[in-house]
Amino acid sequence: MAARALCPICNKRRAERYCPALGEKICAVDCGTGREVSIDCPYDCPHLLAAHRWEEEHRPPLAEGDIPFPDVSFPADLVHEHGIAVSGLGHAVLVYAAENRPLTDADVSAAVRALAETYRTLVSGIYYAKPPDPPIQAGLYAALAKFWDDFKKRQAGQQRYPTPKDSEIFLLLVFFLRFAFLHTNGRPRSRAFLAFLRSQFPAGAVEAREEPRIIMP
Repeated sequence: MAARALCPICNKRRAERYCPALGEKICAVDCGTGREVSIDCPYDCPHLLAAHRWEEEHRPPLAEGDIPFPDVSFPADLVHEHGIAVSGLGHAVLVYAAENRPLTDADVSAAVRALAETYRTLVSGIYYAKPPDPPIQAGLYAALAKFWDDFKKRQAGQQRYPTPKDSEIFLLLVFFLRFAFLHTNGRPRSRAFLAFLRSQFPAGAVEAREEPRIIMP
């Protein structure tokens, strides 16, 4: 009987778990420790999906010091009143993610935080925009800024849904950012929040092209 192949990462344990990111089998230990850290996992990997489900069920509440914009509070009915805007914001993130596969949860949070800061200055009467430096984050920042500009123009002539004020957009961005923190796992290449957003939209609502992923040092 032929000996079972060793894991190509550790060269110690048996390779028994197929890794779609690497295109070969690795051991369960390296799958678990390298997942979304040294391995850039595709969002549909069954082992990743199982891990995300477990994390969602066992996720501890955010510590007070980890809450973005801890000094900000908003009315309980704000999100309900502007639910269509929050849904549109999530869809805009997914559209950008579909076109920019390397995008991670951390990139989303950085772009949303920067845009929230921009709207906070806008509300104060002193407009100051400072997009993130990394190109992929700056691109999402620009896409979300355009989303809000287009959304306000579309809603201006309608009476069914209220058009959010700039002060309300700031609060909605803070809500969305906190939501992102709640649904990510903090790994460098985590896309748990993006996976959660994807689960909220019907299949095919956001088209995406799969690209190969490789292990990085």
